[in-house]
Amino acid sequence: MAWFRKDSVVPQAAEPIMHLAARWEDRAHAFREKRARRRGYVPTVIPYTGYGAAGWVRVLCRVLLTRPSSDGRAQYKKIRGWRSFTSVPVNDVAVTVRIGDSEFRVTADRGGVVDHVVDVQLEPGWHTISIVTDDSETVEAPVFIVDPASRVGIISDIDDTVMVTALPRPFLAAWNTFVLDEHARRPVPGMAVLYDRLRREHPGSPVIYLSTGAWNVAPTLTRFLSRNLYPAGPLLLTDWGPTHDRWFRSGRQHKTESLRRLADEFPDIKWMLVGDDGQHDEEIYGEFQAEHEQNVEAIAIRQLSNSEAVLAGGRSKAEQRTGVVRWVYSPDGAGLARELLGEEGTR
Repeated sequence: MAWFRKDSVVPQAAEPIMHLAARWEDRAHAFREKRARRRGYVPTVIPYTGYGAAGWVRVLCRVLLTRPSSDGRAQYKKIRGWRSFTSVPVNDVAVTVRIGDSEFRVTADRGGVVDHVVDVQLEPGWHTISIVTDDSETVEAPVFIVDPASRVGIISDIDDTVMVTALPRPFLAAWNTFVLDEHARRPVPGMAVLYDRLRREHPGSPVIYLSTGAWNVAPTLTRFLSRNLYPAGPLLLTDWGPTHDRWFRSGRQHKTESLRRLADEFPDIKWMLVGDDGQHDEEIYGEFQAEHEQNVEAIAIRQLSNSEAVLAGGRSKAEQRTGVVRWVYSPDGAGLARELLGEEGTR
């Protein structure tokens, strides 16, 4: 979804020509959807955590075809692990979003993902919204409304920042999705405590997890974060497969555009950016600092061990940092807390 408001002036552009891979994918989805519906599969909404501010909410969810539920459990709760990648997305389906007394009609994209901003007024804090299609059960999704008085927030990477992966990056997605039990994932020591301390320093601060992972693993990541006492917050992930103009999606582009969007949506918030020194986080955060220094409070980089760095494909080539933004480095959350908060936990 574009990251400008509906009242922006947008020049009309020609419809982009679909990449060959995307056309193949759409044909495959159409075939699988037709076959799944003949077998009695029904649409199921997978709710994701949304966020917003005064006057608007960003709604996030995905629509898939699944077997009808026979045990009374919510269908979306049974879609785990490899099933999240083999489930059939429903594209261009109409989705109804109910927020309080307001109702909105939005449309899923070609991958079944709904990423839509609706205009509605909610008080700061956590709320629950309802999402349903014409043929699915109603599901509930949490949304966090940022207080207009908030001035500091946290944006965190996931792999090797809050979760130890210790795997070669090319095999990471496949392993995490198809092989590794979600309870076997290990948190990075001290990171949950760091985030808790930062939030106590800045009550009401939004926490957003920004990753190059696919939306398919959002429920698994949400359970991991909750089980390991990380603060609740929206996940900003990316879709799986080709785009309209390329074979594979760019994880770097996804992170860069998400950071710019958050700076646009929350111009008065200064973000604490947390990542690791494997590959691109330092470079992405450095570029964002150069463009939006007024929106950066500090940048905290977890230093990978030598073995983790090898598996991650090497360390980023950090350049000399300039400007007023602090850069801090440590191999764990406790060290980053000392650098950011001091020994007594105060700034």
